[in-house]
Amino acid sequence: MRELRVIGLEPDGSHVVCADASTGERFRLPADDKLRAASSGDIARLGQIEIQMDSQLRPREIQARIRAGASVEQVAEEAGVPLSKVERFAYPVLLERSRAAEMAQGGHPMRDNGPAVPTLSEIVTRAFRARGHDIDEATWDAWRDEDNHWVAQLQWQAGRTTNSAHWRYQPDAHGGTIVALDDTAFDLIDPDFGRPLRGLATVASDESDQLELAEFPTEVVVPSIEPEEIIEAEEAEVDLEDSESSEEAAAPKIAPHQTSNKDKRGKPALPSWDDVLLGVRSSGR
Repeated sequence: MRELRVIGLEPDGSHVVCADASTGERFRLPADDKLRAASSGDIARLGQIEIQMDSQLRPREIQARIRAGASVEQVAEEAGVPLSKVERFAYPVLLERSRAAEMAQGGHPMRDNGPAVPTLSEIVTRAFRARGHDIDEATWDAWRDEDNHWVAQLQWQAGRTTNSAHWRYQPDAHGGTIVALDDTAFDLIDPDFGRPLRGLATVASDESDQLELAEFPTEVVVPSIEPEEIIEAEEAEVDLEDSESSEEAAAPKIAPHQTSNKDKRGKPALPSWDDVLLGVRSSGR
């Protein structure tokens, strides 16, 4: 890098004349705001002037876009300038958004009867635990919407899906109030989150091979037996035993070496064909 020294100004004062000490070659620089900021050591002013010259966005417009939720990368790409030049003006706005997101976590969701006692952070943490999610892996953010209201965002990853919930945050002396802006945000702060699930209805189908639940009753109905019937059955069994015992007593007993001439039904036994041919009686004599 060649070193130059200032030797004067042009008559109209629009340029500064410099010269190379070794060769005597002369140069001139425009005497603009950028040179004045550089000569006075005003780095912030110098960076602001560079952005104004390199892009059509002013520093105030850059901060407004970041305050509205844009990222530094998005603004730098739109303005066509390096990230370092945007970060210089975005840093204080990013701190403001981070502070607003932290305050929103301490806000109280609105109910039908007024603000809830638990904070948004406490309610969301319980909902995440019930669903099996890790609240520490979620990220909070906040920005200003078109109506200049703060919007708090909670974003987390569930498998391959990125989920987001948004609430409107209104600061006040008691921590602020929270109002859900989408269904996901409403479900996370729903007071009836632990209600039982609705029952499933049987879906009718025309397929012949599908089993029908109506054919298989869940309970088997066993007919009850009245005590009177049991008593009557016992009495009938007793009467039957008595009648059988009386018949056995009345019938003559047969000696062990003799056989009865009657069959099981009490009728006389017919002689066999051998007995007829041999002329032997059925009694064996």
